[in-house]
This record gives sequence, C-alpha cells and structure tokens, in this order.
Amino acid sequence: MSEVVEQSSDLTGLVTKFLELRHKREELKKDYETIDKVFKQEQQEYEALLLEACNKLGANSINTSQGTVIRNTNERYFCNDWDSFYRFIAENNVPQLLEKRIHQSNFREFHAPNAADGLPPGVNVMREFAITVRKPSK
Repeated sequence: MSEVVEQSSDLTGLVTKFLELRHKREELKKDYETIDKVFKQEQQEYEALLLEACNKLGANSINTSQGTVIRNTNERYFCNDWDSFYRFIAENNVPQLLEKRIHQSNFREFHAPNAADGLPPGVNVMREFAITVRKPSK
C-alpha cells in the first residue's frame, strides 16, 4: 500500500510542477503579446509611411543605406459560392485549385460509422497519446 501512496505523491508533484510551468508560460506569453502589439502597431505606421513614399515616387523599390524598401502586391482568393465553384472545378477538371488536405473533424465524423471498412485508398492515420492536465475544481 505504501508504494501506491508514494507513487501518488510523486504524481501529485509532477502535476503541480506541470501546472506551475504552464502558468509561468501563460504569464510570459501575455506579457510578450502586450509588448509585441505595441511594436506591431508602430511598425505598421512606418510601413504605411514607406508605402506612401513608394506611391509618391511611383517606385516599386527604393534603396537606402539601411536597406531596400520593396512594394509588393498581395492577392488572396476566396469563395462566396462553394456550390458554383465545385461545379466549375468538376466541369473544368481542375481539382488543383483546392488545397490538398483532409478536414480532420469531418473525416473523423465520416469514418467513425465506416471504420470496419478500413480507410479509403490513399489515406493513412497517425495516432499518438497526449496528456491533458486540468486544475482541480474549486
């Protein structure tokens, strides 16, 4: 019986230390994010000034002794009518317009009742154990 009590005590210590470390990390992260938010905002203000300078000069790049400013155009595509887009993909045989990844929760939901059939061709599964530690209820 004493071995079980000793083991329980060791586990309590491990959980205590784990929670202490998690709390310290949370505090550091909060402090970092607060400070970083100020730096990001200030950096965005300088970015706007540099973009304004590029626009005034009609330049896509400006060389300075401290570095080169490059004006880029970023594009992001998005879909507001998936049914139409799926039809377009099927009609034009262009599945490469979609990203190649499996929606994890949708696949899990699909696979659960069909698990006896195995996985679909080309799909593998990787399982690993993880630990979750919760603080005691008050």
